[in-house]
Amino acid sequence: MDAVTCTAPVNIAVIKYWGKRDEALILPINSSLSATLSQEQLCAKTTVAVSGQFTRDRMWLNGKEESLENPRYQNVLREIRRRARKRKIAGEGEEKGTSLSDALSWHVHICSVNNFPTAAGLASSAAGFSCLVYSLAKLFKIEGDISEIARQGSGSACRSLYGGFVSWNMGEKDDGTDSVAEQLVTENHWPELRILILVVSDQKKHIGSSAGMGVSVKTSELLRYRAEHIVPRRMKEIETAIQNKDFQTFAKITMQDSNQLHASCLDTYPPIIYLNDTSKQIMHLVHKYNDFCGQIKVAYTFDAGPNACLYLLEEEVAGVLAMVNHCFPPIEQNGDQHIRGLQVEELPIQKDLKESLGFTPLSPGALKYIIHTKVGTGPQVLPSTECLLNENGLPKDAHS
Repeated sequence: MDAVTCTAPVNIAVIKYWGKRDEALILPINSSLSATLSQEQLCAKTTVAVSGQFTRDRMWLNGKEESLENPRYQNVLREIRRRARKRKIAGEGEEKGTSLSDALSWHVHICSVNNFPTAAGLASSAAGFSCLVYSLAKLFKIEGDISEIARQGSGSACRSLYGGFVSWNMGEKDDGTDSVAEQLVTENHWPELRILILVVSDQKKHIGSSAGMGVSVKTSELLRYRAEHIVPRRMKEIETAIQNKDFQTFAKITMQDSNQLHASCLDTYPPIIYLNDTSKQIMHLVHKYNDFCGQIKVAYTFDAGPNACLYLLEEEVAGVLAMVNHCFPPIEQNGDQHIRGLQVEELPIQKDLKESLGFTPLSPGALKYIIHTKVGTGPQVLPSTECLLNENGLPKDAHS
């Protein structure tokens, strides 16, 4: 058995991807841009292995065996093997370990786990597919850009192949070869930037992103106008803001684009509603906090789900958390921390801010927990001791 184990990060978009012009190749109707989050707090971990003893391709996700018949998995495996065959024909990739000839004739076993909720609007598919593609590329000794392959698994997965801030160019070619991800800046470019993820719900979304996009593309005129006229301008403006570390501009565009995504969902027929009352209250509090400060200090963004992602500078974290904990009191955690991730001093809310908000705290539990993180690196290869499969190619915690 030859195996590779890797981790890959979550990314949270500030210019949103919503809608495809080609469902099969997963080609978007507009470009998008995201921040890659630190894998210390949010990541997928995947082991891929090949062996002459395996009788079929198999996959386990978070301890449960899943079918590999999904076209997206098949597309990824097919393209990885196609590129590996191309390398074999060229006489490359035979330097060490299992030969490409053997690997290409053997079946693959895949085992993947997330350290965060799956399908709850926290970009689990992006982390999962980027990790799968990166691991397979290492196993089959594939070099060069692989974001086009990751895109065919989950569109936003292509952005999780790089650290820092990453753009996904929509491309113009019908075959999708120019619809790829590109790193704008590295994870070291803006070290003061922090992210707070307010987990409102860790349950599966009522309508998946792919299904939601399909209905929006067919029925929302606002979405079409956004893709053609708004996003191209915003992409240029926010890229400049990031390069200049201009938080005011970055934050304003981030909130505006999130609002427009969810306005497009509401403009869809029948309407799609991902935000709940707690989500809307978070939005309201962010604007109240910024008004109190006299300038934009924190920005929210919401993907296809109710969970909020707040962008802010390190110096604001303690104050914003004090406000959040006052308005959304934590529930008893039975040993689990309410604020997870990077350490921060917990402070009481400022008296004048409390009076300015005029907000009656909700019952404990409106927020499940909070993740404090920062911008991080792209996928990483782990040592063999981190392998998720045993010598028989089965998950290590499996009984058979």
